[in-house]
This record gives sequence, C-alpha cells and structure tokens, in this order.
Amino acid sequence: MAKSSLRQAKDTNGSSEAVETHKFCLDWLKKRELGLRPGCEASRAQSDFIGRVYPTLQRRNWPGAPIVEESMRPHTHGAVFNLEFSPDGKVLAAACEHTDVLLYDPLTTRQFHKMERAHLDCVNCIRFLDARMFATCSDDCSVSLWDLRNLRQSICQLKGHTNWVKNIEYSRKSGLLLTSGFDGRVLTWDINKYMEDGCSHERVFHTHGLMRTRLTPDGSKMVMSTAMGYLIVIHDLDLSTMSEDLKFFNAANYMRWYHIEQMNPEQDTDSLYFRLPKNRVEIVTDFVPTENYWYITSLQVHPQGWCSLSRYTSPDDDSEWTCVHDLQDYPKPKPFKHGQKMPPHQTRPRLTHFIEEANVGRGFIKELCFSDDGRLVCSPFGFGVRLLAFDPKCSELCDCHPDTPVQLYEVKTEMTHADTVLTTKFSPIHCMLVSGCLSGKIFFYQPAL
Repeated sequence: MAKSSLRQAKDTNGSSEAVETHKFCLDWLKKRELGLRPGCEASRAQSDFIGRVYPTLQRRNWPGAPIVEESMRPHTHGAVFNLEFSPDGKVLAAACEHTDVLLYDPLTTRQFHKMERAHLDCVNCIRFLDARMFATCSDDCSVSLWDLRNLRQSICQLKGHTNWVKNIEYSRKSGLLLTSGFDGRVLTWDINKYMEDGCSHERVFHTHGLMRTRLTPDGSKMVMSTAMGYLIVIHDLDLSTMSEDLKFFNAANYMRWYHIEQMNPEQDTDSLYFRLPKNRVEIVTDFVPTENYWYITSLQVHPQGWCSLSRYTSPDDDSEWTCVHDLQDYPKPKPFKHGQKMPPHQTRPRLTHFIEEANVGRGFIKELCFSDDGRLVCSPFGFGVRLLAFDPKCSELCDCHPDTPVQLYEVKTEMTHADTVLTTKFSPIHCMLVSGCLSGKIFFYQPAL
C-alpha cells in the first residue's frame, strides 16, 4: 500500500513537471512570435527554454515498428559516417560505408531515396551548398556534386586528391568549394566555371597529418586539425592569395621552433603566428595530456565562429577527450618581411572547456556537432549520445567564458543504439537530433512534452 502511494506520488510529481515544462514552452514560443526584447532577458529566456526542453529528449520510434524489430533489421549500406541537414531542414542526408547515400524526410523520419554506388568506395562527408545542391566525398579520392531534383547521376565529379577525401566546405564569401584529405592537401574548386574537361583546382595549403578542415560561417578563418595533436588556424582568410602567401609555410618547422621556445622559462608562447597582413597562421597546442602526439580526429566550428570543437584520441586509442578552443581574434601583430627573424610573443591559452569521452569503438572517428544556436554540444558516447553545455544554465559561450579551462556540463545521456555511435547532427530548423551508428542504423530524437 505504501509502495503504491509512493509510486502514485512520483507519477503525480512527474506529470506536474511535464505540464509545467509544456506551459513554459508554449509561453516561450508565443513570446518569440511576438518578438523577444533584446539583451540579457532574451538570452536568459533562451537558456531556460533549452535547459527545460533538451533534457526531455528521447528517441522517436518509427510508427508501428517496435525497437526490437528495428535493431534486428539488416542494413546493407554499412556504417553511417556522416549526417547532414539541408539549410531549410527538409532533407537529411547520410554518408555510408558501402558507397551509398541515404536521403530522409526529417518530419516523418522516413527514407525517401537511396543513392546506390554514389562512389566507388566509402562515402565520408556530405555538405549542402544550398537547399537543393550538395557535395559528397569518398575514399575513392573524388568529390561529386548532386542536385536533389535529379539524383540519377551526379552533376560533375571533381578529381584532384591523391588519397582519401575526408572533408568538404563551401565558402559563400568567395564562391569556392574547399576539400581536404589524407594527402595533406587543401584544394579549392571554382564550380561555377566547370567545363566539359572537368573543373580546375588550386592547392592553397599543405601539411603532413591533416585530418579535418573547417571554415567559420563568415569565411574569415580556416581551422585544421592534425594527427600530431595541434590545431592550425588561418586568420583573415583570403583564398585568392592563400597559396602564394603560405607557400613557404611548414608546420613541422614551426612546431620544432615552438618546442625550443617552450624550453626557455622566460617565454610563455602558447601559439605562433606567421605574421602576414592576411592568412596569418596560428598553431594551437594547449591540450597535450601526455608527451606523445594525440590525433584530432573530429573537428567542428561554432555557428557564430566563436570556438572550435574537437575530439582528441590517444595514439593507443585508450583515451578520448572533447575540447573547445576559443577562436576569437587577438590584437593583430605587426607584419614582418620574409627573411626577418620572427620575434616571440605572448598570447592567452585557447582551451576553454574539455571532458573525457567513453573509450568505445576504437579506431573509428566520432563526429561531434553544435546545436544551431551554439549552446549545446552533442557527442557520440559509446552506444548512445551525450548532450553537453558550457554551464548548467545552457548559456552562450560569450556569457560564461571561463578564465581557466573548465569541464563541460553534462545535460543528458541517451543510450539507444546497439552499436557504437559514429556521428550526430542537430536540425537547423526543428528541435531535433539525429545519430548514426556502426551497424548502419539512424535514430531521430525529439523532446517528449
């Protein structure tokens, strides 16, 4: 009798909390439609909304399909390596291990098209250029452009890399497509000048151990991760002159110079600049847990370009960490002429947040993501996903920037998959999260109100 009363009390409390959250969300949506007042009150209301809604996130089941049947369903497309929403949120594309690309309707969670043999090898990344055009890259060393209105064949195929192509970016500022791969090269393509004999490309950067390349939304910075555990940040990015400006740049030489300077106790150099008016290079090395080099396998950039989100993996795959590095500009250093000795300078550390990850799925890259407003991080966490925030209030980074590195706050963890989760993605429009795993299953998550 006592147990029954206790259970009823818990159900009543849970129901009242759900009703309160539901009323709060409706009130928040109504205020947003009428227009929120600017300033701290609007930011605080947004944080309260996120703090209430996302902890209720749960997997959305297929209509009429039990979880047991879904987990046992065979998937011939292989592991899901990357997920990408169209800018209008109406299409979700999945890059798969066995050369396929899957297209989903996010609202119904139904697959409406399967592009079989989109490439000759694993499809690694998908990037939408607008609401209908997208690009894919593969281990077959090629990049393909597609149009949602005609998926029978690609618009064109771009060939210029000599190793697996792992990343695609699109610079709206310059109208250039940017790709990078394990050959260490970053190439730009002017896809608006595609000719019958192909599309010309230009090598704008090269470094050993290149893993990922990202552009900030405004196109002012390029961020690259390496297998040696450091980030390369290009400030005041100008793709038209980058190849000429950085033709003498060698990251390995600068890293050796960095370690020599670190041995001098009078110097406190956390990063280095290649002092040019444009395309200034900074090497960020302020997360090195051990003396060995760590791989930075995954890399994302904040929707406002404020920080980078990266996944560090130890050489023996025994440990993984998620780190956030500040990307804000410092006062510009004075330019120097080629041949002039570079004077050392002091900068503050870039690392702001960190957290240790689950050591599951060794050898596979796990793709993290930011929410559309940049307040939340979703991390593949073993057989599920983990939501992280900069502080318990889900504040924006600019409102809770720490003086010293602090640990990310765990908002919620959902263990729903039967295999290692490899990729996650927030919808740019809806309050929705998607995850893909090693066995090929894709799960959709929405708040339960």
